Amino acid sequence: MTILILFAAFLVFLFLGMPVAFAMGISSVIALFVIGDVPKEIIPQKLFNSVNSFSLMAVPYFVLTGYIMNASGITRRLIDFAKTLVGHFTGGLAQVNVLTSILFGGISGSSSADAAALGATLIPSMNKDGYHPSFSATVTAASSTIGSIIPPSIVMIIYGSMTDVSIGALFIAGIIPGIMIGLSQMLLVHYYSKKRNYKSENKVPFSEVVKKFKEAFWALLAPIIIIGGILAGIFTATEAGVISSVYALVVGLFIYKEIRFMQIKKVFVDSIVMTATPIIILGMASTFGWVITREKFSFLLINLVQGISDNANIILLIIITMLLLIGLFVESLAAMVIFVPVLSPLVVHFGWDPLHFAIIVIIALLIGTVTPPVGIQLYIAAAIAKVSILKMKEIWAFVFVMVIVLLLLAYIPQLVTFLPNLVNQ
Repeated sequence: MTILILFAAFLVFLFLGMPVAFAMGISSVIALFVIGDVPKEIIPQKLFNSVNSFSLMAVPYFVLTGYIMNASGITRRLIDFAKTLVGHFTGGLAQVNVLTSILFGGISGSSSADAAALGATLIPSMNKDGYHPSFSATVTAASSTIGSIIPPSIVMIIYGSMTDVSIGALFIAGIIPGIMIGLSQMLLVHYYSKKRNYKSENKVPFSEVVKKFKEAFWALLAPIIIIGGILAGIFTATEAGVISSVYALVVGLFIYKEIRFMQIKKVFVDSIVMTATPIIILGMASTFGWVITREKFSFLLINLVQGISDNANIILLIIITMLLLIGLFVESLAAMVIFVPVLSPLVVHFGWDPLHFAIIVIIALLIGTVTPPVGIQLYIAAAIAKVSILKMKEIWAFVFVMVIVLLLLAYIPQLVTFLPNLVNQ
């Protein structure tokens, strides 16, 4: 009964237009009053304890890294380098959009930062080159999901902090899936660009490729330092966030010399504001998730899925479908905090690899960031392109190819576990 009231109140508040964080918080309070015998002091305790984590300290630092990159010209250099590599492909700038997301994702760790930074530069350029604004926004939104799959990843940091799964192992496990999603999107861009006759950039000589590589070298070095340092045991994922932000600041101030000391205050303030959003969602979702856990919803879920089938592959498909549907209505971070504790017992019950399962959950929920009505990346890209998300119909084709990749990853676990196992040998 309490679970029913909790979800009913949550859905009502969502349909009324309340921000998801406050919808979760208020519905949790209502549920606690229904339970009655739980001290209300549990609410501030859960809010505080959920964010009082050393691992989560990495989040503001990686967000800060993304803002410093934008201010220091690192983003522009990555785009210029990507142009020399794939600009001459069919659908040149759209291909550049996807490849830059792969490169950018290796530094910022945030899909929202990816969508905002790359969208501000590439969407106007794509529109000027004859791409329809809705398509420009769609490609930007879809490719931005890669930013949270290619390491480092803020979403993976939060997942790791909630479970016993190694954040470093999650980072390594995300490399192949991120590249696969990027390549699938590039194939889809090729299809649409061929069909609509979108033009390509002129092929540049190899000397130009080398020149742009040299200009982007310090930006491309960042993910090598971050991942290499974690793998070598030199620093933790949290310390990697600090190092990446310091590294970006040094590059911007003293190497590229495009960021001025007067800009630093604004960069820090903007990153603090951006960090507040996931932290508030995390705190509210933790209370919501605690109510679900207390009411033993995970046991109800296990009994439910066992009633459907005892085949682990079928159950995995059901979970993926459920997460994709949840992503339509619940922000990905909130959904992860709510449902990971519920789904975790299934990992043990069916004998799944926790690392493999983590990547499947993360990608399934990230797909929800580009599906209406609450896909945050859709709104960011649409706002930059000045189009309605209702006109971004091509997004469903991108969702389709990402789901295909997700299913491949789900049923060929080696695609996820190969690199982490190789590193651990």
